Amino acid sequence: MKKIVAVAVLAAMTMLGAVAAAYADGRHRVDGRQQEEVSSAQYHILLGQCRFGDTAGARAQCRTDVKRNYRIGARNPDLDCRTYSSVSVCGELTLSPREQACVSESVGGGLTFRRAEVECYAFG
Repeated sequence: MKKIVAVAVLAAMTMLGAVAAAYADGRHRVDGRQQEEVSSAQYHILLGQCRFGDTAGARAQCRTDVKRNYRIGARNPDLDCRTYSSVSVCGELTLSPREQACVSESVGGGLTFRRAEVECYAFG
């Protein structure tokens, strides 16, 4: 009986150690999601695109989200980065209702969605 308890305790300690190690490496957040690894250049684009937020609160939230969701490491080929009109952005853009209307109008006028999204995000 003592051996069974000892094995169970050892197994539990091993599992807790593995979980603690996963969180200690800085790749996991409290909500369990893993930070995406991106290159230094990609990270700086992600942070830089925050300057286009409509309000000070939106800009601050953008920077917080970038720091929480990404970490510098190897280049991430799956991160959607694009440049239009000398404005570089990466990832999914959070558009305000005004920016969404701008995208719809621009696409209706002949711009591609991707270009309209970046230009309306940056220039509104």
